[in-house]
Amino acid sequence: MMQALKGSIVALVTPMMENDDIDYKSLESLIDWHIEQGTNGIVSVGTTGESATLDVKDHLDVIKHTVDYANSRIPIIAGTGANSTTEAIELTEESKKHGADYALIVTPYYNKPNQNGLIKHYLKLADSVDIPQILYNVPSRTACDLLPSSVKVLSEHKNIIGIKEAVNTDKRVNDLLDISKDNYDFMLFSGDDPTFLSMMQKGGNGVISVAANVVPNFISNICSLINNGKNEEAININKKLCNLYDLLFIESNPIPVKWMLYKMNFIQNSIRLPLLELNKKYQENVLNEMLKLELL
Repeated sequence: MMQALKGSIVALVTPMMENDDIDYKSLESLIDWHIEQGTNGIVSVGTTGESATLDVKDHLDVIKHTVDYANSRIPIIAGTGANSTTEAIELTEESKKHGADYALIVTPYYNKPNQNGLIKHYLKLADSVDIPQILYNVPSRTACDLLPSSVKVLSEHKNIIGIKEAVNTDKRVNDLLDISKDNYDFMLFSGDDPTFLSMMQKGGNGVISVAANVVPNFISNICSLINNGKNEEAININKKLCNLYDLLFIESNPIPVKWMLYKMNFIQNSIRLPLLELNKKYQENVLNEMLKLELL
């Protein structure tokens, strides 16, 4: 039976050894920790999980291991986007075979499709693989923007059940909420930590979060408080995290978050090229903020 999706969903890092091999023992520890801390779902091998530098074998092995180890204790969303429609179908098919509950599919990057191309890409995926699929729009990284008019068309397909949206303008959020209201089964997740609270207050279903890697209890509490109408308490907790949100993107994600998890003794200090560990000039600021939040 499909597990419901809402609230705080972590865009989980992929732990690695110093030789770049996947560190499955640390991955298991992170999964256990997130379940203990109240995280509501895990994205396996999204952007934060270094999907751009994992080859297809590693990519699918990490998803399989995550699904197997989680053992239905928490919903697993496989990151299966690609700039080739054929490759995205293959990743989505294999992730379904491995038991993923959902697929998160980023807009094709680099080749800059137009809106009609995006619609056809997503409809081909939805027709090809019978798994609940979440669209993912993050123009700052992909150089293409999936517009609400296209999302409206896509939301009518039974296998397309939501969107992770990183564009945080009021107009964009309101347009997507209108689509969600017209199609009750279509969910809206924030893909932007600094603004997820306001999206949820307007009626969004949750957040797919980078910050939840290091403060899972905070993010899950904020989501729970908003869902229970306790907005003031949620706002007060969120205020404490504003500096952290900024620091998590002081260099390209997942550079800062992996360095923080290394300092918290969850993972080794390893990230795949072309990314490098956090620049030394930022490390003191990050450590000071971690101390303030009692993460060390």
